[in-house]
Amino acid sequence: MAADDQVILLDFWASMFGMRIKYESREEDLLGNKSDLLLKMNPVYKKIPVLIHNGKPVCESLIIVQYIDEVYLPSRRIRTTKGEEQEAAKKEFFEIFKILEEELGDKPYFQGEAFGFVDISLITFSSWFQTFETFGNFSMEVKFPKIIAWTKRCMERESVAKSLPDPKKILEFFRGA
Repeated sequence: MAADDQVILLDFWASMFGMRIKYESREEDLLGNKSDLLLKMNPVYKKIPVLIHNGKPVCESLIIVQYIDEVYLPSRRIRTTKGEEQEAAKKEFFEIFKILEEELGDKPYFQGEAFGFVDISLITFSSWFQTFETFGNFSMEVKFPKIIAWTKRCMERESVAKSLPDPKKILEFFRGA
């Protein structure tokens, strides 16, 4: 994160959702008085977690994780930088996917035989693989064959195949951006 960024997470110590994120924490009293900041930043649901980045709220844990990925993590920098900065981003990206591939191992899905929550959460990234490969000049299949095999298994599920955007459209969008 940039040094001038202000990132605050409104959270509760036992929240399994807030535990996913590194942050400056401001714990909420969920049993009594919710803070004015929480009520202002999430006025509809009045729930945690809420990430506040430079005064703007991002609500719901998976949306927060996606936001952090888009703003700070290597996947964005692979397509928006060149030279040494891009190489550093690729190295970070490869380290993350190496961990994922090790966790997957020889199982068909992250939970084992059953398609589950982790698969649902991660499969959306597969639509971006072609964009990462093109901008980063590498092959996901060469680097991470188990992840690609997992992606193909997930895509055999009608619910997954129908819900993900076409990777070519994502690539076209960013080539034109």
